Amino acid sequence: MDHSSNSLEQHFHLPHVRHIDRSRPLQWLKLGWEDMRDNLGASLPYGVVLAAMGYLILSFAADMPYLFTAAISGFFLVGPIAAAGLYEVSRRHERGERASFMDSMRGLRGHADSIAYFGVFLALALIAWERLSAILFALFFRGDLAEVSGFLSSVFMSGENLYFVFAYMVIGGTLAAVVFALSAVAIPMLMDRDVDSVTAAMTSLRA
Repeated sequence: MDHSSNSLEQHFHLPHVRHIDRSRPLQWLKLGWEDMRDNLGASLPYGVVLAAMGYLILSFAADMPYLFTAAISGFFLVGPIAAAGLYEVSRRHERGERASFMDSMRGLRGHADSIAYFGVFLALALIAWERLSAILFALFFRGDLAEVSGFLSSVFMSGENLYFVFAYMVIGGTLAAVVFALSAVAIPMLMDRDVDSVTAAMTSLRA
Protein backbone atom coordinates (compact mmCIF):
# COMPACT_ATOMS: atom_id res chain seq x y z
CA MET A 1 0.00 0.00 0.00
CA ASP A 2 2.82 2.39 0.87
CA HIS A 3 4.54 1.56 -2.42
CA SER A 4 1.40 2.34 -4.43
CA SER A 5 0.90 5.57 -2.48
CA ASN A 6 4.46 6.67 -3.21
CA SER A 7 3.98 5.84 -6.88
CA LEU A 8 0.85 7.99 -7.06
CA GLU A 9 2.57 10.88 -5.30
CA GLN A 10 5.33 10.83 -7.91
CA HIS A 11 2.76 11.72 -10.57
CA PHE A 12 0.17 13.73 -8.62
CA HIS A 13 0.37 16.37 -5.91
CA LEU A 14 -2.11 14.74 -3.56
CA PRO A 15 -3.56 16.17 -0.34
CA HIS A 16 -2.96 14.30 2.89
CA VAL A 17 -5.75 11.91 3.92
CA ARG A 18 -6.11 11.11 7.59
CA HIS A 19 -6.45 7.50 8.70
CA ILE A 20 -9.49 6.55 10.76
CA ASP A 21 -10.39 3.67 13.04
CA ARG A 22 -12.91 1.02 12.10
CA SER A 23 -15.65 2.41 14.33
CA ARG A 24 -15.91 5.74 12.50
CA PRO A 25 -18.45 4.57 9.87
CA LEU A 26 -20.91 3.89 12.70
CA GLN A 27 -20.39 7.43 13.91
CA TRP A 28 -20.96 8.71 10.37
CA LEU A 29 -24.27 6.87 10.24
CA LYS A 30 -25.30 8.54 13.49
CA LEU A 31 -24.28 11.97 12.21
CA GLY A 32 -26.00 11.31 8.89
CA TRP A 33 -29.22 10.49 10.70
CA GLU A 34 -28.94 13.76 12.63
CA ASP A 35 -28.34 15.65 9.38
CA MET A 36 -31.46 14.12 7.84
CA ARG A 37 -33.59 14.64 10.94
CA ASP A 38 -32.66 18.31 11.25
CA ASN A 39 -32.90 19.04 7.52
CA LEU A 40 -35.89 17.03 6.33
CA GLY A 41 -36.81 19.62 3.73
CA ALA A 42 -33.45 19.14 2.05
CA SER A 43 -33.08 15.40 2.60
CA LEU A 44 -36.48 13.99 1.69
CA PRO A 45 -36.45 15.19 -1.95
CA TYR A 46 -33.35 13.06 -2.51
CA GLY A 47 -35.14 10.04 -1.11
CA VAL A 48 -38.18 10.71 -3.29
CA VAL A 49 -36.07 11.12 -6.44
CA LEU A 50 -34.02 7.98 -5.79
CA ALA A 51 -37.14 5.95 -4.98
CA ALA A 52 -38.77 7.21 -8.19
CA MET A 53 -35.70 6.21 -10.18
CA GLY A 54 -35.84 2.73 -8.66
CA TYR A 55 -39.51 2.46 -9.59
CA LEU A 56 -38.77 3.54 -13.16
CA ILE A 57 -36.03 0.92 -13.43
CA LEU A 58 -38.42 -1.75 -12.18
CA SER A 59 -41.18 -0.64 -14.55
CA PHE A 60 -38.95 -0.42 -17.61
CA ALA A 61 -36.90 -3.56 -17.09
CA ALA A 62 -39.35 -5.91 -15.35
CA ASP A 63 -39.59 -8.13 -18.43
CA MET A 64 -35.85 -7.92 -19.19
CA PRO A 65 -34.04 -9.61 -16.29
CA TYR A 66 -30.57 -9.07 -17.73
CA LEU A 67 -31.20 -5.32 -17.91
CA PHE A 68 -33.06 -5.24 -14.60
CA THR A 69 -30.16 -6.89 -12.79
CA ALA A 70 -27.58 -4.61 -14.37
CA ALA A 71 -29.65 -1.49 -13.67
CA ILE A 72 -30.33 -2.31 -10.02
CA SER A 73 -26.74 -3.26 -9.25
CA GLY A 74 -25.31 -0.54 -11.47
CA PHE A 75 -27.40 2.08 -9.73
CA PHE A 76 -25.04 1.79 -6.78
CA LEU A 77 -22.13 2.74 -9.04
CA VAL A 78 -23.58 6.20 -9.65
CA GLY A 79 -24.84 6.58 -6.08
CA PRO A 80 -21.93 8.79 -4.94
CA ILE A 81 -22.69 11.47 -7.52
CA ALA A 82 -26.43 11.27 -6.83
CA ALA A 83 -25.77 12.07 -3.17
CA ALA A 84 -23.36 14.95 -3.82
CA GLY A 85 -25.85 17.57 -2.69
CA LEU A 86 -26.22 15.85 0.67
CA TYR A 87 -22.59 16.63 1.43
CA GLU A 88 -23.50 20.31 1.23
CA VAL A 89 -26.38 19.69 3.65
CA SER A 90 -23.99 18.00 6.09
CA ARG A 91 -21.43 20.77 5.77
CA ARG A 92 -24.01 23.44 6.55
CA HIS A 93 -25.38 21.40 9.43
CA GLU A 94 -21.88 21.07 10.89
CA ARG A 95 -21.64 24.87 10.85
CA GLY A 96 -24.95 25.11 12.68
CA GLU A 97 -26.90 26.26 9.60
CA ARG A 98 -30.18 24.93 8.26
CA ALA A 99 -30.22 23.91 4.61
CA SER A 100 -32.98 23.67 2.04
CA PHE A 101 -33.03 21.47 -1.03
CA MET A 102 -32.11 24.47 -3.18
CA ASP A 103 -29.20 25.24 -0.85
CA SER A 104 -27.88 21.73 -1.49
CA MET A 105 -28.15 22.32 -5.23
CA ARG A 106 -26.44 25.70 -5.01
CA GLY A 107 -23.57 24.03 -3.20
CA LEU A 108 -22.78 22.14 -6.40
CA ARG A 109 -22.33 25.23 -8.53
CA GLY A 110 -18.89 26.18 -7.29
CA HIS A 111 -17.45 22.84 -8.36
CA ALA A 112 -19.84 21.97 -11.18
CA ASP A 113 -17.21 21.22 -13.83
CA SER A 114 -15.17 18.77 -11.76
CA ILE A 115 -18.28 17.05 -10.41
CA ALA A 116 -19.68 16.78 -13.95
CA TYR A 117 -16.47 15.17 -15.22
CA PHE A 118 -16.57 12.67 -12.39
CA GLY A 119 -20.21 12.02 -13.17
CA VAL A 120 -19.23 11.16 -16.74
CA PHE A 121 -16.71 8.65 -15.40
CA LEU A 122 -19.38 6.99 -13.24
CA ALA A 123 -21.81 6.95 -16.16
CA LEU A 124 -19.19 5.21 -18.31
CA ALA A 125 -18.65 2.67 -15.52
CA LEU A 126 -22.40 2.04 -15.48
CA ILE A 127 -22.48 1.54 -19.26
CA ALA A 128 -19.51 -0.82 -19.06
CA TRP A 129 -21.26 -2.83 -16.35
CA GLU A 130 -24.43 -3.08 -18.44
CA ARG A 131 -22.41 -4.52 -21.33
CA LEU A 132 -20.49 -6.89 -19.07
CA SER A 133 -23.75 -8.01 -17.51
CA ALA A 134 -25.21 -8.83 -20.92
CA ILE A 135 -22.09 -10.84 -21.80
CA LEU A 136 -22.25 -12.77 -18.52
CA PHE A 137 -25.90 -13.63 -19.15
CA ALA A 138 -25.08 -14.81 -22.67
CA LEU A 139 -22.18 -16.98 -21.52
CA PHE A 140 -23.33 -18.47 -18.24
CA PHE A 141 -27.05 -18.12 -17.58
CA ARG A 142 -29.29 -21.15 -18.01
CA GLY A 143 -33.02 -20.79 -17.59
CA ASP A 144 -36.03 -18.57 -18.20
CA LEU A 145 -35.38 -14.92 -19.06
CA ALA A 146 -38.99 -14.07 -19.86
CA GLU A 147 -39.60 -12.19 -16.62
CA VAL A 148 -37.91 -11.29 -13.36
CA SER A 149 -39.80 -13.89 -11.29
CA GLY A 150 -38.69 -16.69 -13.61
CA PHE A 151 -35.16 -15.36 -13.54
CA LEU A 152 -35.04 -15.31 -9.73
CA SER A 153 -36.31 -18.88 -9.47
CA SER A 154 -33.75 -20.01 -12.06
CA VAL A 155 -30.92 -18.38 -10.15
CA PHE A 156 -31.82 -19.35 -6.60
CA MET A 157 -33.87 -22.54 -6.93
CA SER A 158 -32.71 -24.55 -9.93
CA GLY A 159 -29.05 -24.97 -9.00
CA GLU A 160 -28.12 -24.63 -12.67
CA ASN A 161 -26.57 -21.18 -12.44
CA LEU A 162 -23.78 -21.49 -9.91
CA TYR A 163 -21.18 -20.47 -12.50
CA PHE A 164 -23.32 -17.50 -13.46
CA VAL A 165 -23.71 -16.33 -9.86
CA PHE A 166 -19.99 -16.76 -9.21
CA ALA A 167 -18.93 -14.90 -12.37
CA TYR A 168 -21.49 -12.15 -11.84
CA MET A 169 -20.43 -11.55 -8.25
CA VAL A 170 -16.69 -11.68 -8.94
CA ILE A 171 -16.72 -9.39 -11.98
CA GLY A 172 -19.39 -7.08 -10.59
CA GLY A 173 -17.68 -6.95 -7.21
CA THR A 174 -14.34 -6.12 -8.82
CA LEU A 175 -15.83 -3.26 -10.81
CA ALA A 176 -17.70 -2.00 -7.75
CA ALA A 177 -14.50 -2.12 -5.66
CA VAL A 178 -12.61 -0.08 -8.26
CA VAL A 179 -15.38 2.52 -8.50
CA PHE A 180 -15.64 2.70 -4.71
CA ALA A 181 -11.89 3.14 -4.32
CA LEU A 182 -11.90 6.00 -6.82
CA SER A 183 -15.00 7.77 -5.53
CA ALA A 184 -15.31 7.25 -1.75
CA VAL A 185 -13.17 10.30 -0.97
CA ALA A 186 -13.40 11.99 -4.36
CA ILE A 187 -16.96 13.32 -4.24
CA PRO A 188 -16.71 14.91 -0.76
CA MET A 189 -13.32 16.31 -1.75
CA LEU A 190 -14.71 17.85 -4.94
CA MET A 191 -17.44 19.49 -2.87
CA ASP A 192 -15.00 20.83 -0.30
CA ARG A 193 -11.88 21.83 -2.25
CA ASP A 194 -10.95 23.42 -5.53
CA VAL A 195 -9.38 20.36 -7.16
CA ASP A 196 -9.84 18.58 -10.46
CA SER A 197 -11.60 15.24 -10.74
CA VAL A 198 -8.41 13.28 -11.52
CA THR A 199 -6.64 14.55 -8.40
CA ALA A 200 -9.72 13.76 -6.31
CA ALA A 201 -9.93 10.23 -7.74
CA MET A 202 -6.23 9.55 -7.16
CA THR A 203 -6.50 10.88 -3.60
CA SER A 204 -9.43 8.55 -3.00
CA LEU A 205 -7.47 5.63 -4.45
CA ARG A 206 -4.50 6.37 -2.20
CA ALA A 207 -6.74 6.57 0.86
